[in-house]
Amino acid sequence: MALKGADILIYPTAIGWFEDDPKDEKARQQDAWVTIQRGHAIANSLPVVAVNRVGKEIDPTKALDGILFWGHSFAAGPQGELLHVSSDTDEEVAVVEIDLKRSEEVRRMWPFLRDRRIETYSNLTKRFLD
Repeated sequence: MALKGADILIYPTAIGWFEDDPKDEKARQQDAWVTIQRGHAIANSLPVVAVNRVGKEIDPTKALDGILFWGHSFAAGPQGELLHVSSDTDEEVAVVEIDLKRSEEVRRMWPFLRDRRIETYSNLTKRFLD
């Protein structure tokens, strides 16, 4: 996204779990979501704002009890550092100061975009490698 000119990445999500899921499984799911969002920040050297829903939504079909959205919205800097983490259970409005100039500083320290080997990318468009 940075290569297309993005200054910040915002991911609105509605992710949660079933209340009957084991506690360790819930932790793995939430940790994976946080990790991948922070990874987007690092890979693009851009701040990321990941906004997630809170509360419970009942399944209208009654096939399941519903889903409990885990909240945990956060803002991360261009190195994936957490700038703010919101509640897991309560709606919240947060004002987070984000320094957009820091992205360029990070790109000078960690030149992921500069040091790409684009000549090796042609296989990315193939389903199977020869």
